[in-house]
Amino acid sequence: MYKIITMEREFASGGNEIGKRVAKKLGIALYDRSLLVEVAKRLEIPAIYVEQLEETAPGSSIFNLSQTVLGGSQKGKTNLSLAERIFLEEKKIIEEIVEKQDCVIVGRCASYILRDRPDCLKVFVRADKQYRLNRAIETEKIAKDDADYFLRKADKRRSDFYNTHTGWKWGDIEHFDICLDSGSLGLDCCVDVLAGMMKK
Repeated sequence: MYKIITMEREFASGGNEIGKRVAKKLGIALYDRSLLVEVAKRLEIPAIYVEQLEETAPGSSIFNLSQTVLGGSQKGKTNLSLAERIFLEEKKIIEEIVEKQDCVIVGRCASYILRDRPDCLKVFVRADKQYRLNRAIETEKIAKDDADYFLRKADKRRSDFYNTHTGWKWGDIEHFDICLDSGSLGLDCCVDVLAGMMKK
């Protein structure tokens, strides 16, 4: 029986919304970007800085800044970069959470972190480009002329972060139990499928 859902998702595929609805339907906790607040607290780093860095690719200016102790506590300083310390702290928090409660975790490479747990349902949510463009414009309120750029930028940021920390290829279905096409199935169907699998 599954107790945990981990979910990676393409930008504007509706993965976040699906995660929220599943958690609400099952009456279990949802963890998404809220995890970054706890990471920031533990590492004594401004939360906004953690959020900017967490899904930033190596080689970017903000990632390079993270190689210093900028914005972080000197306490417990190691040779690890701040980016690496953030990921390791996220990993620790996720492992603590799943020992205490059933939950849905969106993003954060949780599918990789919990890869050896048989009670974890690992999900990838995708959709075709036009569906995502429409959703970016209508739901994310991104200007029509900017939507394509945002899609490409967000997907690249997520894939770079995932690939860097896991050594896996983002979106490779080999590493997931189920891949859902939210554009074809619809959000309601995706929610029902995942909730049903959690109840079995």
